Amino acid sequence: MPHQGSSAPVVDLVYFDAGGGHRASALALEAAIARAGLGWQVRLVNLREMLDPKDGFRKLTGMDPEDFYNKRLARGWTVGLAQELKLLQGLIRWGHVPLVRQLQRAWLQREPDMVVSLIPNFNRVLYEALAASLPGVPYVTVLTDLADYPPHFWVEPDLPIHLVCGCARAVAQAHAAGHAPSLIHATSGMLIRTAFYDVAPVDRAVERARLGLDPQRPTGLVLFGGQGSKAMRAIARRLPDTQLILACGHNAALAESLKVLPAAAPRLVLGFTPDVARYMQLADFFIGKPGPGSMSEAVQMQLPVIVVRNRYTLPQERYNTQWVREQGVGIVCPSYAKVDEAVAQMLRRLPELRAATAAVRNRAVFELPEILRGILRDAQWPSAQLTHRRAALR
Repeated sequence: MPHQGSSAPVVDLVYFDAGGGHRASALALEAAIARAGLGWQVRLVNLREMLDPKDGFRKLTGMDPEDFYNKRLARGWTVGLAQELKLLQGLIRWGHVPLVRQLQRAWLQREPDMVVSLIPNFNRVLYEALAASLPGVPYVTVLTDLADYPPHFWVEPDLPIHLVCGCARAVAQAHAAGHAPSLIHATSGMLIRTAFYDVAPVDRAVERARLGLDPQRPTGLVLFGGQGSKAMRAIARRLPDTQLILACGHNAALAESLKVLPAAAPRLVLGFTPDVARYMQLADFFIGKPGPGSMSEAVQMQLPVIVVRNRYTLPQERYNTQWVREQGVGIVCPSYAKVDEAVAQMLRRLPELRAATAAVRNRAVFELPEILRGILRDAQWPSAQLTHRRAALR
């Protein structure tokens, strides 16, 4: 029985490092729970470590599975990922029974009072293992994409899994999959760090000048997640007359190659920085892939976005480009070869597009702790635990 002698509920947040956005969401949620003063013991759980506790894959190949995926993202090798996703999902179904057994052992060792998943594809095996080992412990899936990419990506039909959806499209998908209304929880957007809400005022002209930028030039922030992307070189070559802040994340080789590219306008090339919100304050618009996290961060900072949708776009991110059009918060172009045309259009429409970003009110990071508190409070614990658990949650 989970933690019968403890007064603080233990909540496990499940993430992995494929793409980086899942870890970022887990960290954002951990901080939001602490900020809300709920008094929970929150533990971050890497799914890879649960499935491969002895690092067998790394010992065999020299890298983690996530590293292989992230290198592909950085190099732009994303064509065909929709088909590979079906293969991955087929392998998960094929290995369902041994995966459930392994995860049962893990849950019995960990004994959480609630599990919150911030990852796709594995929610059926994670839930069924939890239900078999710790009956009554609530399981929550927080979608870190604006919408589902069915079948079996985020929304798993016929399971009593709580779903937290950050977009009306995802809510509709959950209802269509047959989930009970009591299990569907809507937020006003994607989960992003509170750093994007707590920004202090900045003198943009002074700060731009300090960093070697022209205080008066329109400025684009180019960002492709924590690993960067070779697409940033193509963008920089297409925009020699546009002032850019190029955030390369952990990709030091990319940063060095961008520094030596000729340009007529000033540029600032960044390595990894935890202070993305600060640099967004200095920019006028955003250029990047349609990732739900970075795109939501930009919109929160009132930066209209330029994103691309084509055969290289990750399948789970394709709806995000539709959302950009529906909300009127940016421009979707067919390839980065057209980014110069998109920037010209952006600058003509900048006041209109900025007003649209200001109209988007995303408070998900503040809404989620209260949603989770309600789920945990109302959990149907086995009778031996019920009185103790509800007393601890008051």
